[in-house]
Amino acid sequence: MRVLILAGGLGTRLAGVSQGLPKPMIPVAGRPFLTYILDRLPGDAHVTLCVGFKSEQIVDYFGRDYDGRSIDYSIEYRPLGTGGAILRAMQNVPDRDVCVINGDTVFDVPYDELMRRHVEYRADVTLALKPMQEFDRYGTVSVDGNNRILSFTEKKYMDNGLINGGVYMLNVQSIIALKFPEVFSLEMDLLEKNVQMLNMLGFSNDSLFIDIGVPEDLVIANRLLV
Repeated sequence: MRVLILAGGLGTRLAGVSQGLPKPMIPVAGRPFLTYILDRLPGDAHVTLCVGFKSEQIVDYFGRDYDGRSIDYSIEYRPLGTGGAILRAMQNVPDRDVCVINGDTVFDVPYDELMRRHVEYRADVTLALKPMQEFDRYGTVSVDGNNRILSFTEKKYMDNGLINGGVYMLNVQSIIALKFPEVFSLEMDLLEKNVQMLNMLGFSNDSLFIDIGVPEDLVIANRLLV
């Protein structure tokens, strides 16, 4: 499996606790958060880390191999947005489909099943969705009876709903064919604006989900990730 991990975030909302580290390198239970994402990947995964802010710290720590998983790097020298970072990395990917993971999220989805569904349904985009209850930090994703994604709704309080879990399968040629500019957002420009045009599949899974986007969730991560 070819995996792109978005590891170039500034971690603005974590400035008070990040000690100047790139967000994926913030220590959780004694080691960089990014290690927990890598640990969950298939053992033969080929990983591209999409890095930017203080990228040398990530490169120095992980090098070219992590526990048998080969690693290379796609470096952005100015912020390209989540979509721009992915598109840049895709230029050197020979695979038909790639898995994309947010570098501030651990979501224990079964990657083999996610890939199988994506290929079986010939999807352009497959999103791993997390069912949640009583939340207001996330937007929601609506799907039909065949799990095709119908729409995205902005953040508001919800008793329950499906949220974007930050793990995606993308068809490389489908994304490149859309002719995006160099800088764009995966969430707003690719997903939300093209939901009616692309074949987007939802893959709902109620496994462990941890997002360290805000300090409160970093505390939870230190308790759950051991």
